[in-house]
Amino acid sequence: MGRLRYDSTLEPITIDDVTLAHMKIIVGTKLRRQESFMMSWVPADESGDGRLTAWIHPSIPLVLAFDSTEPVPVDPERIARMMQNLNAHGELIIDEM
Repeated sequence: MGRLRYDSTLEPITIDDVTLAHMKIIVGTKLRRQESFMMSWVPADESGDGRLTAWIHPSIPLVLAFDSTEPVPVDPERIARMMQNLNAHGELIIDEM
């Protein structure tokens, strides 16, 4: 289970390595273009938090930590669907990938 740490006081978001590998491409593409967007997810822990949303911006540090040392293969069709949904709605919804 990989982790995404965003500049906040929250604990890292736990995301499976395959989803994280796809997110890496989507988020990297948007931030390289200097495009901000919202990202939403439901915490996997029992913190009591419902859906959380973060504003993703190029100036805010972001770290993606994979459990595996080997690169994870990505599905180009999944990348295309994720990018299409993000561009259509302005929000990357992690649990709908």
